[in-house]
Amino acid sequence: MTTFRRHPACVLPLVAGLFLTGPALAQDKTFTLAAPQALIDSGVMQYILPRFSLKTQTRITLVEPDAPADASFGDEGIVAFEGLDTVWRFDAGDDPDAQRFADWLRSDVGRNTVDSYQVDGTALFTSEVEVKQVVVEITYDGDALRGEEASLVFCGRCHVVSDKNRMNSIGSTPSFAVLRTLRDWEDRFQAFYVLNPHPAFTQVADVTEPFDPTRPSPIHTMEITLDDLENIMAFVQGIAPADLGSPIRSLQD
Repeated sequence: MTTFRRHPACVLPLVAGLFLTGPALAQDKTFTLAAPQALIDSGVMQYILPRFSLKTQTRITLVEPDAPADASFGDEGIVAFEGLDTVWRFDAGDDPDAQRFADWLRSDVGRNTVDSYQVDGTALFTSEVEVKQVVVEITYDGDALRGEEASLVFCGRCHVVSDKNRMNSIGSTPSFAVLRTLRDWEDRFQAFYVLNPHPAFTQVADVTEPFDPTRPSPIHTMEITLDDLENIMAFVQGIAPADLGSPIRSLQD
């Protein structure tokens, strides 16, 4: 009878559970993982997965790239690492073991593991990822000139709208230029009619409910349309934020 000795090096794939197979049954300490062919071909999966598996005794079954899986590398999920001219993300889904793997990827141990993978002495991946954020500038299609006129008519009795009414406003209310310094200025202008004290005297056509006859407006009612508001937004976006100077510092600073 012929006997075979199992070499320790042959045990690693079994412990790691790296098999190209179908989805594993849901159970503790196991999850299936789908990854793009480029990641598989690079060898990084065969490098990092066994190290996580040996540390946590979690079996990870690597499936075909398009096969159903508990978790996946691709375009969705947390930023995992960068390499091959791509920022790779990891989607852990609802599987607790996959979520533990996600935490490991972001830990010092996981990041060092990714960074240490090399091919012919060259590191192919890095955990230091700079994700570029695309800032979308919102513009308004209203008529800015009409917006200035509407602002003077509807808002000018309380706020300084421009130099045209800088001497006619209520001193306790912020000017439009001051309001433009606020990060949420767009939200404040678009929804001004629900922010105090405006609800008490503002009617927006087709938006607000009529005033309760028993609680009439305390001042002359401001009746405005959504077109008026769109024009006002177009005007306000062109106002330069006020220069409020440096923050006030105490004498002890």
